[in-house]
Amino acid sequence: MNPQALVFDAYGTLYDVHAVIRRCDEFWPGKGAAISQLWRQKQLEYTWQRSLMRRYVPFSQITREALAYACEALKLALDDARTQALMQEYLKLAAYPDVPGALPRFGERQLAILTNGSPDMIEPLVKHSGLKFDAVLSVDAVKMFKPVPDVYQLAVDRLGVAKDAIGFVSSNCWDALGAKSFGFRVYWINRTGAPVDRLGFQPDGLLGSLGDLPEVLR
Repeated sequence: MNPQALVFDAYGTLYDVHAVIRRCDEFWPGKGAAISQLWRQKQLEYTWQRSLMRRYVPFSQITREALAYACEALKLALDDARTQALMQEYLKLAAYPDVPGALPRFGERQLAILTNGSPDMIEPLVKHSGLKFDAVLSVDAVKMFKPVPDVYQLAVDRLGVAKDAIGFVSSNCWDALGAKSFGFRVYWINRTGAPVDRLGFQPDGLLGSLGDLPEVLR
């Protein structure tokens, strides 16, 4: 079935979370890549752990706490000014180069974002990027993080489309397979050539970039 609506993950799929490296390098020369990598790793781990513990906090708090962890682990001094500056970077992350040109090629389909990002993070980011969507949905509405099934249900409820008629697009394999388990058609953007996670599901489509998806849907 050709999907009637497309739902996109935000961080790492539309927006490059490692765009923060340059700013990190300004504060700690030569450490930017290491900070960004560990920051992102702990950011995701905290979402999974908090979902399992049923101890939800907004993604902005998780992001701030993951940054603090990364700097402490790397033995880098972090003060309030640097924390605030780096959190501001998340409000203006660069879109991947293939994204702006791909979105207009999806025809009349509804387009939505479904993200772990809390409204205080994702809404300024989307506005800053200039990308246009019919809906921007945050897990904050259900106070749980992906890949909890209730999160994916947000897209069904908002778009009014059956779940098997929604195409879900993510560069995070665990997210893509969580959406597949829920019942979406799934397209995994595998920018790094990684193997598929062993979770009992396979994506419906493997992409090198978002720019490949319009051809897959033709």
